Amino acid sequence: MQTTILNQQQSIFNRFIAEIRDTSIQTDPMRFRRNIERMGEIMAYEVSKVLSYETKNVTTPLGIAKESVPAEEVVIASILRAGLPLHQGVLNYFDRSENAFVSAYRKYNEKGDFDIHIEYISSPSLDNKTVLLVDPMLATGTSIELAYKALLHRGKPKHVHIISLIASQAGVQYVENMFKEEPATMWLGAVDEELNAKSYIVPGLGDAGDLAYGTKL
Repeated sequence: MQTTILNQQQSIFNRFIAEIRDTSIQTDPMRFRRNIERMGEIMAYEVSKVLSYETKNVTTPLGIAKESVPAEEVVIASILRAGLPLHQGVLNYFDRSENAFVSAYRKYNEKGDFDIHIEYISSPSLDNKTVLLVDPMLATGTSIELAYKALLHRGKPKHVHIISLIASQAGVQYVENMFKEEPATMWLGAVDEELNAKSYIVPGLGDAGDLAYGTKL
């Protein structure tokens, strides 16, 4: 499985990573959401470089131009609710894509441990399509695994591109092992070394869903 980490290169993307981490900027939910959306646009552009293309004749006012356009059927799939701004950013560039949504949440028990539960899925057929599975945080990798397994009920994709802004090293290894035998690529904004006792990424950025949409019960 090929993995690309965008902040290992010097680009404007790194400023957006810095801002979504910054506690003084996180107090503005609209800016937080917009930064994630812009990062989704950049990551969509990077993904577009590895897709297959076909030549199309385009009629202009003065003649015919030959242009290369994407030839793949793309489905953008996101994990609710934190994935919504990232989903929109990717959709801004892959604006002809179909869309899928999976509801996943952590259910804690009395010991403080948790399981990931899938409650809802809305998806078109995925048979032989290219799936962009987006989730801003890749902590343990369990949410990605369960969301992908839920999506498989809608068909077998041709290729899966996992897009996440901040990942833990443990989560990256978990997902790479999970997709070891399948056609998949991972696109990450940054990789942090540590997971704390509650399986939050450190230094990470906190709870992306709460920062984007407010705290929940």
